[in-house]
Amino acid sequence: MGRDDQNEEREVLYSIFPDEITAVLLLQVTYPEAYPDEAPQLDLSAPPNSSKYAHLDVQEDRARLMEALQPIIEENMGMAMIFTLVSTLKDSAELLISERLQAAQAVKDVEKAKAEEEENRKFHGEAVTRESFLKWRTDFRRELEEEEQRRKEDKELEDKKKRGPKEEKKMSGRTLWEKGLVGKIEEGEEDEDALEEIEKLKVEA
Repeated sequence: MGRDDQNEEREVLYSIFPDEITAVLLLQVTYPEAYPDEAPQLDLSAPPNSSKYAHLDVQEDRARLMEALQPIIEENMGMAMIFTLVSTLKDSAELLISERLQAAQAVKDVEKAKAEEEENRKFHGEAVTRESFLKWRTDFRRELEEEEQRRKEDKELEDKKKRGPKEEKKMSGRTLWEKGLVGKIEEGEEDEDALEEIEKLKVEA
């Protein structure tokens, strides 16, 4: 293939890929004299002053993209191959971007599912089993008994405060005598005391 054929091939490529060639990737092709019997020299880079694409980094992905072109070169030796190489490069880049988009979406889906699960847990709570119910009932009854006991103790303490200190009950003379706390009263003394009481009643009357 002569220079005229090579130039014609370039013009065809620019007409087919007017924007794609310089959009994200820049494939620089150097034609050797013996092309297409000899493989073209290829170099892949980012266009000058181009902004970095979110899911494609030419510096990091260059080796993988160039590796995808090698089988195409071997299969098309002796034929015009630049169009096929550019198409393969475009497909490889799109596949790489698609894989990363899917991976990013998968991460988002997992995070969303976790957030939804956490939100649903607030409404559904923990699943009730027979064992968990019996444990809850036992704890609940014990709490009720403890609360009732506390109320009784508080009421008793309040009643004691209202009554005040307990007055000592005075015992009668007979009770003291029966309990042996005083000596036996002589009959004469008892009669004298009775007379004194009668006299008091008369005076008061």
